[in-house]
Amino acid sequence: MNARPRLVKAGAVALAAVIAMAVSAGCAARPGARPAVTATARVAVHSGVAAPAIAARSVSRAGAGAAAATCNPDAASLAPLGPPQVTAGSFMAKIRARGFLIAGVDQSTYHFGYLNPLDGQIEGFDIDMIKAVAEAIFGSPGHVVYKAISDAQRIPDILNGTVDIVAHTMTITCARLQQVDFSSVYFQAHQRVLVLKDSTVNGLADLSGQKVCATSGSDSATLITHYHAIPVTVPYWTDCLVLLQQDQVAAISTDDSILDGLEAQDPFTKLVGPELTQEPYGLAISKQHQDFVRFVNAVLAKERTDGAWAASYARWVGTPVPAPPAVGYAS
Repeated sequence: MNARPRLVKAGAVALAAVIAMAVSAGCAARPGARPAVTATARVAVHSGVAAPAIAARSVSRAGAGAAAATCNPDAASLAPLGPPQVTAGSFMAKIRARGFLIAGVDQSTYHFGYLNPLDGQIEGFDIDMIKAVAEAIFGSPGHVVYKAISDAQRIPDILNGTVDIVAHTMTITCARLQQVDFSSVYFQAHQRVLVLKDSTVNGLADLSGQKVCATSGSDSATLITHYHAIPVTVPYWTDCLVLLQQDQVAAISTDDSILDGLEAQDPFTKLVGPELTQEPYGLAISKQHQDFVRFVNAVLAKERTDGAWAASYARWVGTPVPAPPAVGYAS
């Protein structure tokens, strides 16, 4: 039996369970009203609507075939054509005419896309990127409908047009680039491991034959398998935290950005091991809307230069604030 205090641990389990229940329920709000919990998992959240090491990454992340040989996830996006402008006939003009941007987001990743139980609002670093895009389209804050989705829903929801854009701690990979377009890199994460504080595990290399949790639809499980651990997949990262707290898995392995949030929610966990991969995050957009990709990249370029990116990083990730990720474009 683990030595950590069970009473406090039970509180952490309860917190994670509350978050998981909120995720599975979803939330919706009309402008000017407090969001209400609903019974559907796919409901939108309306916010202010006015009308083994880096080498392993090339094998497990980059994809297969010719795409893996030519793809550079760090420089795969389309360059902006100038400041962000909504031109006649553009996809941005269609969004403006509709009255709101539809964004697929997470609501269970603390600091990045998180449903705040105190006010019912989704907030975080990813959400700030979406707010900036919406403000560039409409000229004022708000005008966003947030659709809470799982990792596994990210690409399908882009492909079927359910959402205009996805901001969901989503790594740009060569395999994904064959299905959707991405913005330029707006955050750089690394896969690591989260364990209980009394664990002697120091990384994935110590977890051969043991159960390690990841979400279905994420790219984390591939590296878990590479280290001969047994992947256990669930819909949301908070589900992983509950399994870890209940000793049903030995560890959670994914991006350190996600694990930092889980660690903050449970003081009886710790982040261990080296940085195993590079995980460049991008905003996912349909390949049918290249004008929107260039527009979003113009917004991100402005965020990097006017201090907004740094302010968001300091608020959600912490200090000291590094320089934004280096930007490269395919064309």
